[in-house]
Amino acid sequence: MSLNTTPSAERTHIGIFGRRNAGKSSLINALTGQSLAIVSDVKGTTTDPVLKAMELLPLGPVVMIDTPGIDDEGNLGSMRVQKAFQILNKTDLALLVIDSLSGPSHEDAVTLAHIQKKEIPFLVVLNKSDQIKDLDHAVQKAADFLQISKEKLMTASASSGYHIQELKEAIALLAPKEDDSRHIVADLVEPLQFVILVVPIDKAAPKGRLILPQQQTIRDLLEAGAVPIVVRESELAETLPRLNQKPALVITDSQVFAEVAAIVPREIPLTSFSILFARYKGSLDLLAAGAKAIDSLEDNDTVLIAEGCTHHRQCEDIGTVKLPRWLSAHTGKNLNFEFTSGTEFPLELDKYKLIIHCGGCMLNEREMKYRLKCAEDAKIPMTNYGTAIAYMKGILPRSLEIFT
Repeated sequence: MSLNTTPSAERTHIGIFGRRNAGKSSLINALTGQSLAIVSDVKGTTTDPVLKAMELLPLGPVVMIDTPGIDDEGNLGSMRVQKAFQILNKTDLALLVIDSLSGPSHEDAVTLAHIQKKEIPFLVVLNKSDQIKDLDHAVQKAADFLQISKEKLMTASASSGYHIQELKEAIALLAPKEDDSRHIVADLVEPLQFVILVVPIDKAAPKGRLILPQQQTIRDLLEAGAVPIVVRESELAETLPRLNQKPALVITDSQVFAEVAAIVPREIPLTSFSILFARYKGSLDLLAAGAKAIDSLEDNDTVLIAEGCTHHRQCEDIGTVKLPRWLSAHTGKNLNFEFTSGTEFPLELDKYKLIIHCGGCMLNEREMKYRLKCAEDAKIPMTNYGTAIAYMKGILPRSLEIFT
């Protein structure tokens, strides 16, 4: 993704669901005006969820998600259906596509029940409607079968373009509105105040660029009129006395939390990118409480370390190497570790005593809340990288002071 594009986590995620050959891929192409999805008369062409970031006017930046058919068959088909339903966990708005010629099915009703259970805004789209003679009857019949009001149904045709513009406008009206009151850090500082961002440059850092949380934090500070100063931890001690005013805040990468805390005077507020993003996604209190479970770990307990993205792991990867080492050293226990990344997140969590998640910068708010709810329902404490590190280093209370 270009540095100038809206991050995936900040885009409205639109999930397209329906039976094989209902016209899901064709509808995506019609809505976007592009050949984004492969279209074929062969059932089951879409075998895995396909995500595409794009602009959908009049809504704006979105992620369109094409999913496998919900009526797929056999063992492999069942796995594909399960993947389609897992996409609901990151879906902000759902479109259930139904072939008007065959009408809604039991699978459509089950899918709609899943959508409604998760309280996801939705529209039912009767595709190929230009081929139906008595359209009013078809709409009423579908509404009765699915037990929804006719206002939740739209008629359209991906092939002819019938009602595609009206569908775009309906999507824009139904999509969750952005909360302008949410900020990463802008609400914590004043214009022209200095904010120091401590950014290590090591083998694990993407070559030639800053990682996404750092980019987003800098952008948020610039929009607030504050003055971000970016340094490595090796230059921090010399930078502080050269400033003509005391920084309003120091934000550090979690990996060098302890080193930075030792350098920054106690009267200067200090926190981390991970902690800021936990607050931004509304989960800071829960994750801070979860960090305390570290001290209750016992020998042979299993800890799940989960990441929201996939990347090439380096020899000193924070998730698979550094965190396990720090946890073992802090607790003095013989712990077991399991790791997941990307869209993978275990359905069964009972075997874990603690979940430590990354900052979740690549996950949208709905999916992050879903993972937190899974942990809460299973009564498994959950925290994130930065919060766990601050707790183990004894600096979590200081890291949270800026928010009070």
